[in-house]
Amino acid sequence: MCGIAGFVDRRRAPDPGVLRRMTATLGHRGPDGFGVRVEGAAALGHSRLAIIDLTSGDQPMADPSGRYWLVFNGEIFNYIELRAELEAAGHRFHTTSDTEVLLRMLMIGGPAALPRLNGQFALALWDAREGSLLLARDRFGIRPVHYWRGEGVFAFASEVKALFAHPEVPRALDREALLQLFRYWTPLPGRTAFADIGELKAGHWARLDADGRWREERWWRFPFRSGEPAPRRPEEAAEALREVLRRATSLRLRADVPVGAYVSGGIDSSLLASLIRDENPGMHTFSIRFTDQVFDERRYQDLMVKQLGSRHHFVEVSGADIAAAFPRLVRHSEKPVLRTAPTPLMLLAEKVREVGVKVVLTGEGADEVLAGYDLFKDAKIRHWWARRPESRLRPLLLTRLYPTSPVLARAGRADYLHQYYGRWIHDPADRGFSHRPRWETNLGVLDNYLQPEPAALLARVSDWDAEYLDGLPADFERWNWLDRAQLLESETLLGGYLLSSQGDRPAMAHSVEGRFPYLDRDVAAFAATLPWRLRLPVLHEKDLLKRAARGVLPDAVLERPKQPYMAPDAPCFFAEGAPDWVAEMLDGQRLARYGLFDPQAVAALAAKLQRRRGTQIGFRDNMLLVGILSTQLLVHSFIDGNPAAASAPDASFREALPLGSPAAL
Repeated sequence: MCGIAGFVDRRRAPDPGVLRRMTATLGHRGPDGFGVRVEGAAALGHSRLAIIDLTSGDQPMADPSGRYWLVFNGEIFNYIELRAELEAAGHRFHTTSDTEVLLRMLMIGGPAALPRLNGQFALALWDAREGSLLLARDRFGIRPVHYWRGEGVFAFASEVKALFAHPEVPRALDREALLQLFRYWTPLPGRTAFADIGELKAGHWARLDADGRWREERWWRFPFRSGEPAPRRPEEAAEALREVLRRATSLRLRADVPVGAYVSGGIDSSLLASLIRDENPGMHTFSIRFTDQVFDERRYQDLMVKQLGSRHHFVEVSGADIAAAFPRLVRHSEKPVLRTAPTPLMLLAEKVREVGVKVVLTGEGADEVLAGYDLFKDAKIRHWWARRPESRLRPLLLTRLYPTSPVLARAGRADYLHQYYGRWIHDPADRGFSHRPRWETNLGVLDNYLQPEPAALLARVSDWDAEYLDGLPADFERWNWLDRAQLLESETLLGGYLLSSQGDRPAMAHSVEGRFPYLDRDVAAFAATLPWRLRLPVLHEKDLLKRAARGVLPDAVLERPKQPYMAPDAPCFFAEGAPDWVAEMLDGQRLARYGLFDPQAVAALAAKLQRRRGTQIGFRDNMLLVGILSTQLLVHSFIDGNPAAASAPDASFREALPLGSPAAL
């Protein structure tokens, strides 16, 4: 995995010094080498994390004619098969890298080649003859690429901090996008926390032509279709799932460096590690342990490690560890977060690099592809309830999802459920039906906590929903309820938070590449053909995956109750010995100056948390506190501070040449 950066300047010759500063800013993503090239109006930079073809896969890479120049962040896992096809057609290669295969595919097919790729990638291809720049991003948005468009100049980069190293890119907040994050856990697809800086959407490509025209198109979407797929027997489907998952996992072992695996103690990651145990002898595995037993899963991790016989490593994380590392997490994430859970993952990536491993497999994506979340069960119950909205029995099934809810315990259950959830059952055709309770509850935490100007932006909430929901497929209403819910989840929370703030960013903070077999092209296509009754029979989440894992995983792991990955939140920041930055970020004058949160309301929240030392804090206050702290840290790091100056280039740059050039051999 790597970092890419560059710009196209139609006004004057690109400044190589600007390119070097942008590229050096991404050194944490790729510390193994820095390559740059100024070609005509384009300047391309690459910081390399060498994983495939360690000796000759450097970038920027150009074809022998020097017409096409490519920088790319990611991996093309089926590059061996694609290369064989190209060689059979007469193409000759100068390297053994997946980068050269990708370059050839794009030269031949342009964006039409993207569906042939099975991988995780963000790329920029400069056509020196046409003077055009192509950007593209993988199916689920595993790898990022951001951009800024100015007058006669266009800049792109894996991370926003690299864009800020360009002297013309303005640094300002997009306050509306920040508030969207409190509703969807992420700004809507295509937006970032910063004004005028966009992010290419997952499964999209975009082209900047020589005359300045900008064209953006979707090339992939989770392949659900209207109409119910043909019924299948559960055991046959489970066997097919195990095989497609085995191939996807095996494909992700392709590397010229060791490949490790995360083992959380849950089914998703445990199954992946088990499937590759024989192919990956001496495998390193990694886990997070918590000093707070509420979050700790070491019992199940130890069971799996014993079965795997792996070389196991772990980090034990306390609340103090999270508080100390949280500002660094926000700086890497480049957007606020509503939970601290990404922080332990960043500390785990640090351990991975200490061991000398660059690549790990993770179980991310299983819940979205195979219907593992309570949200899907919640939507199923509400759809059933909606057929008899007057029923006082049907909503009681929701209490099975939230058995420890103190609100449900206190209130008259049926009355409360009608009053609260009943708001969202009267329009089952609503495109956002599955996610309304989450979205409304999330945004509700901001009530009375915003200063007047940002509070006024909340009047546009219906426009935000429409901005996304109106772009769903035209026949979306004819999809079954589970397909609709899974698509929304994969395009919002998965792409914008789990694969970003909790995926790419904490791992790349320590130059670690995560690979995600559950998000394989063929696994997703297979899952989309499954009848919903197989994906979520009754209220049994990931039933098919459990069937596929039977006989592979220990029964104790297979039968354990689902435990979502979480970490301590508020207690980290109000325990004895909490770091000074917490009080500094919650200081009234700073809050007033940053212009987002109401100082008096935040002071009252802080006083309450201080009295309780961060314990006995409810969902609302936990989420609110983490969101306020991370937003304040973001403004402090990127608007108040000077990130470009803080990351001055200190790297040795290689000037790239076309393949076949004597000096490039």
